[in-house]
Formats: sequence, structure tokens, C-alpha cells
Amino acid sequence: MRRLAVFDLDGTLTRRDTFLPFVGGLLARQPLRWIRVPLLVLPMLAFALRIIGRGELKGAVLRLLFAGLPRPLIHAWAQEFASGATRLMFAQGQAAFRSHLAAGDHVVLMSASPDLYVPLIAAVLGANECICTPVRWNGERLDGRLAGPNCRGEEKARILERLRQQHAGLPVIGYGNSEADLAHLVRCEEAVYVNARGSVRTRLERLGLRLVQWD
Repeated sequence: MRRLAVFDLDGTLTRRDTFLPFVGGLLARQPLRWIRVPLLVLPMLAFALRIIGRGELKGAVLRLLFAGLPRPLIHAWAQEFASGATRLMFAQGQAAFRSHLAAGDHVVLMSASPDLYVPLIAAVLGANECICTPVRWNGERLDGRLAGPNCRGEEKARILERLRQQHAGLPVIGYGNSEADLAHLVRCEEAVYVNARGSVRTRLERLGLRLVQWD
């Protein structure tokens, strides 16, 4: 039977977060933008005090550092970044992704990281669909603020229900690696949790998740 296979990106397929390496690489290509880095102190403090959430922080980083950069410049780095993204990935994760594609499953890459580069990574992997956090543009120049909800936690759960409606009859297998991913993983017929640590393993097993170790 065909399935709907939904993969998280950061920490699930990849060994680490992708947003900071993307930001660092873009800064390296735009060294004059380093002068803006101290501007991040206020949004980081607001995040630490829980005045703003992860989505607002992400938008603040993009806006304060890169607002006004032209789309072709950002896209060029995004293409380069995406083409090398598989080097950041667990071999077992890539194998699982390919196995679902080979089985004819509808494979979705669903990530909280921004649509500046995630769709390009999805294309490299051969995903059937990509859902991620949208970023705002002013014409052909980056605004940087989010253009929609941060694709994380309960937002992923809402997206999963929408995917169910669009692919009615397909059982869902989800892959994730964080507490935030549990919001949608517990709604899947089968859920795979990557690299659980310590005492959390017992709780995840009680929730019915399959635990895997990828390296």
C-alpha cells in the first residue's frame, strides 16, 4: 500500500540545524553585512525572555542581516548550499527517503527552515512535495520577515491534517527528532523518532513511536 511519508529536515535528515550555516554562508559572501550582527542582540534577548517566538527570531535574523539583498544573489547561494546539503545528512536518513520514493509513496519534506533554500534541498532529494516557512519579499529584494506561520509544532500538525485530506486513504508515516515534532508525529499511523536521548526514550516508546539511531 502506498503511504504518505513526511520527513522533518533539521536534526532528522541532517546532523544539525541548516539555518545557521545558511546564514553564515550568506554573510561570508556579503562581508559588509557583518556590521549588522550587533543588531541581533535585541531580538535574541526578546527570544530568551519569551517575548517573541522562534519564528519571529528567524524573521528578525533575516531582516536585520539581509533585507534589501536581490533575489538572484540569495538564490545563487541557496542553490550552492542545497547542492551540498546531502553531505550534512545521515546516510540512513537518505536511504529511508529513497526507499519511500522507490515504493511509490508520496514523500513530503516539511521543515521550519525558510523557503529561501528548503525547496531546493527537496528538489535535490527528489521529494514529491515541500512545505516550509515562507519569507517575505519586496519585489525582487528580500524583506526577511515571515510571510506566514513558522512551520513548527502545532503548525506542522495542522499541515499534516491538510495533507491527509489531499491524499485521502494514504496512511501516514512521519519522521522527526524533537519535542516540537511530537505535535504531528503522534497523529501519524507510524512515527519514527531519530536519535532520542536518555530518559526521553521511555516516554516516546510509550507514545508508540519507533526509535532509530542514525549516524
